[in-house]
Amino acid sequence: MHQNNYILAIDLGTSGPKVALYNNQGRFIDYCFEKNRVHLSGNGGAEQDPEEWWSTIKTAYFALLQKNGIAPGQIGFVGVTGQWSGTVAVDASGKPLMPAIIWMDSRGHAEIANLYKGSLKIQGYGLRKALDWMRICNGIAGKSGKDPLAHILYLKKEHPAIYRATHKFLEPIDYLTYRFTGKMVASYHTITLHWLTDNRNIHHIKYHEPFLKAAGINRHKLPDLVPAGGIIGTVCEQAAREFQLNPSVQVITASGDVMSAAVGSGAIQDAEPHVYIGTSGWLVCHLPGSMIDIRANMATLPSAMPGVFLLTNEQENAGNCLNFLRDKLLYPNDALGNSPPPPDFYERLNAAAASVPAGSGGLIFFPWLYGERSPADDHALRGGFFNMGLQHTRSHMVRAILEGVCYNSRWLFENVQRCAKKKFDYINIIGGGAQSDLWCQIMADVLQCRVRKVRNPIMANTQGVAYLCLMAQGQLNRSQIAAFDFIEKDFLPNANNAAVYNRLYLAFVTFYKQNKALFGQLNG
Repeated sequence: MHQNNYILAIDLGTSGPKVALYNNQGRFIDYCFEKNRVHLSGNGGAEQDPEEWWSTIKTAYFALLQKNGIAPGQIGFVGVTGQWSGTVAVDASGKPLMPAIIWMDSRGHAEIANLYKGSLKIQGYGLRKALDWMRICNGIAGKSGKDPLAHILYLKKEHPAIYRATHKFLEPIDYLTYRFTGKMVASYHTITLHWLTDNRNIHHIKYHEPFLKAAGINRHKLPDLVPAGGIIGTVCEQAAREFQLNPSVQVITASGDVMSAAVGSGAIQDAEPHVYIGTSGWLVCHLPGSMIDIRANMATLPSAMPGVFLLTNEQENAGNCLNFLRDKLLYPNDALGNSPPPPDFYERLNAAAASVPAGSGGLIFFPWLYGERSPADDHALRGGFFNMGLQHTRSHMVRAILEGVCYNSRWLFENVQRCAKKKFDYINIIGGGAQSDLWCQIMADVLQCRVRKVRNPIMANTQGVAYLCLMAQGQLNRSQIAAFDFIEKDFLPNANNAAVYNRLYLAFVTFYKQNKALFGQLNG
């Protein structure tokens, strides 16, 4: 890139897009955010409007340029990251045929059960099919029905007219790169959660015809594949006009949020973990080779960096649990009141939680508000408070939510350590939750591991995009990124809290095991 060229990095979060600018050395300039709506239905549906995505991205983009006095002509590169495991059904002109089905949607769980049925079973899957998928794909669609494969099968069964009219099924991030380039493609890594590819050669991933046949999905309804971490092309005429960009602006392959965050978190070397607390959560690390753990619903997938594996998983709700508390319990617009939350709502939450000792007086919160993916792949799980007594206050509830998210993270942490065959000395933390020093300390205490807060933690996804853009041009490599100083603050585990958190964590996992069947009866 020329000296005056900026990188435009777009992070399509579930709550809305962050649109950020970075200079030609990958240094953060500024960002703007716009809010998007999520439409939930009682049958497990979760949808968003792709046109709203595009509109809010443009609004944030022009606000960002005006705020920083930067002209559109100074932008030289565009990269997209964001929510992954969604489905946008588009016609031949690229127009969405319906709202996008997003990563929270579980309406296809019955179709997944039918696809993988068999007389002999392993973890609920037919044994023969599970072994085939794990050998070829190094993974298998989750039983919760929240992967794109489940979305497509759901549409084929319940909305056959939409299935027939669909030209391509695209991931949300691949849909956005299509809007910028006019090319309907997916990368080796963005396609993987369709579970229809042969992933045995990470340098040459391709669709696997027997899996397409077994699922009954037409190959031509899926995008062509390109290597991860490359340049798709330049902006198309329509995008150049809408964003006032030079037609020479280049666009990189999209990257899922977990993949770009793995770069932007600074935890970029093998067996170097990071934990994310945003709307959802995860705890992942790169590994030198492929592996799969079907019990904990995690496996290595091709990362956003060519030829590199990332051990991936997903915690369905993390910071979103605080949004639930705010919108459904503390400040709903109902017959009991309609007062809006104060501007300093999150600061007040921190103060309330800090006023309560570790362990929240034995109150436990389960963050499974819309099912779970990892390490318990179960669409029927639901969350809530347990062991509540008259002595508990609102402050106990707030702290219990912070701790409950961390208990689920510890469940992931133990499984990731086992998969990596290494005891981690530290873990980097990113996301909106990392802005809370209290939450970072609770994470360190629950994991009993040093937690390193990454500088500017809410921008790790777009920071990763900026570095991936520079890597695509040959201006940066993995070792150089690893040498950068990412860390703002360290949090050491408080040994005085180990006993109470060990006891409550054991109760957390035991509660799941003893009530799994009941959740299935209530919500299956």
